[in-house]
Amino acid sequence: MGTERVAAQLLISGIVQGVGYRYWTTRTAARLGLAGWVRNLYDERVEIFAEGPAPALEALITACREGPRSAEVTDVARIERSPQGLSGFEARATAAAPEP
Repeated sequence: MGTERVAAQLLISGIVQGVGYRYWTTRTAARLGLAGWVRNLYDERVEIFAEGPAPALEALITACREGPRSAEVTDVARIERSPQGLSGFEARATAAAPEP
């Protein structure tokens, strides 16, 4: 039990860009044994896709509500996703704004 992989997309709102949130997430997720990625969004949120054991994912979500010391998180939205079989955790470049 507890080894089934689960996944979620997280959208983090608040003062979360320019405060090291992506790099903090990368270190935190890797320490928890999760795979996935994190990136800034054009609308000043941070997006995370994480997969791994359910307890580790829950621990990441709890940690994301605080974030790094200089962040001010106002919301963590969670969208359940299917695991993609990723390995490792990486910080990605900022997502481009959608075309008008």
